Amino acid sequence: MDVLDTIKQQISDNAVILYMKGSPSAPQCGFSMRASQALMACGQRFAYVDILSNPDIRSELPKFANWPTFPQLWVKGELIGGCDIITEMHEKGELKPLIDAAVAGQ
Repeated sequence: MDVLDTIKQQISDNAVILYMKGSPSAPQCGFSMRASQALMACGQRFAYVDILSNPDIRSELPKFANWPTFPQLWVKGELIGGCDIITEMHEKGELKPLIDAAVAGQ
């Protein structure tokens, strides 16, 4: 399976997936830390991919997503955005209902 197929499968197999640097328990940059903390505050399980351990995904995902930076949050196959968007949605109370609905509809 090529990298693009792997990315597509990860996105389709997981209702909520965060592409980040590191892991939620050990993020490797401040943006990934803020994004994963906002997601964890929603109280639902989510998948993640450490792009530092997956350099092929790190190089290909920005082209596929047409989004140049990490982290990237995907919900139900749709790119939601990066750290600023995730944080803003969390602060406005918009992130939890989105995540809850995605997880409930798995």
